[in-house]
Amino acid sequence: MPLKINVQSKVVHYENNEQTLLECLESADVEVHYHCRDGFCGACRVTLVEGEINYPQGEPLAFVGDKEILPCCCTPVTDITLLIGE
Repeated sequence: MPLKINVQSKVVHYENNEQTLLECLESADVEVHYHCRDGFCGACRVTLVEGEINYPQGEPLAFVGDKEILPCCCTPVTDITLLIGE
């Protein structure tokens, strides 16, 4: 059963384990600002309200605060809820 991503009043299903969270959100037409795809710049930073993620390639180099994640280089481990800032 695919994991669920609750974001912007919609539910997105994470079905492809080869995708990053950013790629999954993009394929569901959820807009996330970004400049890279390797965890260096931090522009795609979003708030993880609930759930658990993993960084398969190791922790990102960009600063992330409490409850912040970088969807460009992470994958969900459980169902998650995100808050995307404007």
